[in-house]
Amino acid sequence: MQSAFSEGQRRHVLRGTSFLFFCAVTMLWASVAAAHNVTEGDAGYIQEIWGVNLIPFAYLGAKHMITGYDHILFLLGVVFFLYKMKDVGIYVSIFALGHSSTMLLGVWFGWGVNAYVVDAIIGLSVVYKALDNLGAYQRWFGVQPNTKAATLIFGLFHGTGLATKILDYDIASEGLLPNLLAFNLGVEIGQIMALFLILIVMGYWRRSPAFLQQAYTVNVIMMSIGFVLTGYQITGFFVA
Repeated sequence: MQSAFSEGQRRHVLRGTSFLFFCAVTMLWASVAAAHNVTEGDAGYIQEIWGVNLIPFAYLGAKHMITGYDHILFLLGVVFFLYKMKDVGIYVSIFALGHSSTMLLGVWFGWGVNAYVVDAIIGLSVVYKALDNLGAYQRWFGVQPNTKAATLIFGLFHGTGLATKILDYDIASEGLLPNLLAFNLGVEIGQIMALFLILIVMGYWRRSPAFLQQAYTVNVIMMSIGFVLTGYQITGFFVA
C-alpha cells in the first residue's frame, strides 16, 4: 500500500513538473521571438503569389495559430477552469469572433496600428486572464469582471495584432478577400487543433489530487510570461 501511494505521488509530481517545464520553455521561446511574426519564407511566398490561393493561405493561417504562443497561452487561460464543453465552445467562439473580425477588417481597410503597442496589449491579455484564474480581482476589488466581454475585447486585440503583421507585407489585391477568408479559416482550424490538445492535457491533469495547487503555480507562471511578452514589446517600441 505504501509503495503504491508513493508511486502515485511521484506520478502526480511528474505531471505537474512536465506541465511547468512546458510553460518554462514557452517563456524562453517568448524571450527570443516576437508575437505574430510571419517567417521570412512565408513572407516571401505571400509577396510573390497572385490571385486566389485558398489552400496555401489556409495552411499559413493554421501554421500561425499553432505556432502563435500568445494565442495559445490566452486560449489556455480561457479554458483553464471550464469543465463543460458547452462553456468551452461559447468562450472559444467569442474569442474567434473577436480576432476574426479585426484581422479581416484590419487587412481589408488597411488599419495601421503600431505592432509593438498591440502586441504589448496582447501580452497583458495573458496577464489579465492568469490573474482572473487566480481570483485576484475578487480579492482586490470585490468584483468579478465580465469574462465573456473580456474574452471578446482581447480577441479584438489579438486579431488586430495579426492584421498589423500581415499589412507589413504587400499582399496582391487580386483575390485578396478569398485569400483572407481562407487564412482566417486556417486560423480557426489551427485553433481547434490547439484546443483539442489543451483539453486532452487538462482532462488528464485535472484527475490529479494536486491539480489546484499546481494550477495556482501554472497561472503564476502564465502571468510572468505575459509580463515578459509585454516588456519585450515595450522595449522594442522604444529601441526600434
